[in-house]
Amino acid sequence: MLLNELIQRSPIRIFEQSIQGGLKNGEIGVIASPNGVGKTSVLVQLAMDKLLQGKKVIHVSFTHAALASQYKQYVPLWYEDIFSEFTSRKNLENAAEVKNDLVKNRVLMTFNQDGVTREQVLKSLRAMIIDGGFPADSIIIDGLDFSRLSKEGVTVVKSFAAELGLSVWYSCTVKDNDPKFNNSSIPAILDEIADSIDIIITLQPKPDYVELSILKDRKSVLPKGGSADQLTAMRLDPKTLLILEA
Repeated sequence: MLLNELIQRSPIRIFEQSIQGGLKNGEIGVIASPNGVGKTSVLVQLAMDKLLQGKKVIHVSFTHAALASQYKQYVPLWYEDIFSEFTSRKNLENAAEVKNDLVKNRVLMTFNQDGVTREQVLKSLRAMIIDGGFPADSIIIDGLDFSRLSKEGVTVVKSFAAELGLSVWYSCTVKDNDPKFNNSSIPAILDEIADSIDIIITLQPKPDYVELSILKDRKSVLPKGGSADQLTAMRLDPKTLLILEA
């Protein structure tokens, strides 16, 4: 399969259609679920789709000092595994060459959650994008403790994204026993900042798949995760955690 064909047939195209063409510049999206359901996998697949199109992505991981070295090995493995799964399923031509281009267009950054401020993170990102000549199309932020993220903080990040012409996807960990999450309502941890977030999507495990539910799409909060068509089109394989094709 040729690269252009792989891009056009990607299940990410369905994902984008479900949220009105995908996340736009200056917008923030959140993928929320309990630990281990597939948040990082979805973020990496969104990043991979950008990379396959020749766009640049910065992947930011928040962790604690004791786990920093582990994360620096862990995140590249996600990209490696997902790329290998893509190429093996689709028999992509020139896979080695495509992989080299992906690595060139991707920057991985790790921050100690307990020892860095929002201003320091944005300063580092600005330095990479402007001073480092790396015009990112998208920023992926994984592992941030959302209890530390204020509405003001979201507004600052959105302004930063709009200024630099990029979109931002976050992962958000939700407690398993959050009753609002189980009822497909906005998770409690996002209550205070939900108005400032453009897209909110949750992952919920089912017997044979993981369901992606749209809880908020820009100004609209969707009852029970949106329409049946949207939910049917967006599922994860419970073994590979890849978005399934419709």
